[in-house]
Amino acid sequence: MRYFLAVAETLHFGRAASQLRMAQPNLSLQIKKIEQTLGHALLTRTTRGVALTPAGQFLAARAAALHNSFEEALQTARRIGEGEEGTLSIGFSGSSMYGKLPFVLDRFRRQYPKVQVQLREMYAHEQQPLLLDGTLDAGFIRDGAHVQGLRMAPLSKEPFLAVLPQSHRLSKGRGALAPNELREEPFVLFSPRIAKLAFERTLVVCTADGFTPNIALEAPQWVTIVSLVAAGMGVSIAPESVARLHIPGAVFRALRSKGSSSVDLWTETMIRNPAASHLAKIAKAEFAGATS
Repeated sequence: MRYFLAVAETLHFGRAASQLRMAQPNLSLQIKKIEQTLGHALLTRTTRGVALTPAGQFLAARAAALHNSFEEALQTARRIGEGEEGTLSIGFSGSSMYGKLPFVLDRFRRQYPKVQVQLREMYAHEQQPLLLDGTLDAGFIRDGAHVQGLRMAPLSKEPFLAVLPQSHRLSKGRGALAPNELREEPFVLFSPRIAKLAFERTLVVCTADGFTPNIALEAPQWVTIVSLVAAGMGVSIAPESVARLHIPGAVFRALRSKGSSSVDLWTETMIRNPAASHLAKIAKAEFAGATS
């Protein structure tokens, strides 16, 4: 069709062959094959060159539109294959949004404006099967674990802080608290069923200092936990970025603990969506510049 369109536009075999960078006899042969397939002539020779038959005029108009549409489809497919267009489905746990992740997403959107980003807030255990079956392309998680079939990239580490009601006797100090200063307090924490490793890392802060916390209340999200602490219903231990919630009535104090919490990125071991590779690169660069 490209050969035929070149002749239809120039109405001259010699000029069309030159434009296509091929020998004129080969071009004539290709046109003859199209005519044989159709069973009708598309071109008639004149003293000045060639002219389109009625069938040739129709085919030229229709083929030009099809050719342009096909070229556009090829270009779009190429951009999708390079991760510059298409859809990117991202899962994230709530607390991963308290730090650098919003800046990662903004930077990705500016660099790849033709990629449609779909965000889904989910716990890590909910993200895992969707990443493995390709429903999700990437997942930002709090305290992730290594899972077969998934690649985990650590993005940041942050210390734990004590979360206290403003009225608490320990809320006024400036120095770091020893975790065992909270041993007699009721704790507000999330359930280990929601995020097992994150719960265990929080628990280790206490057990490493000689006590097991008395968990009086469980809540599913950090914003709920901190709000309950602010209301005086207990104390908690949270990753440093949770302090960015700025909930009135809640006070955050440093802890003397070697424990830390992480934000990690899950992708498939063999990434199917090239846009996920671009996202991972941006995330590593953005988190590397973080101060916490």
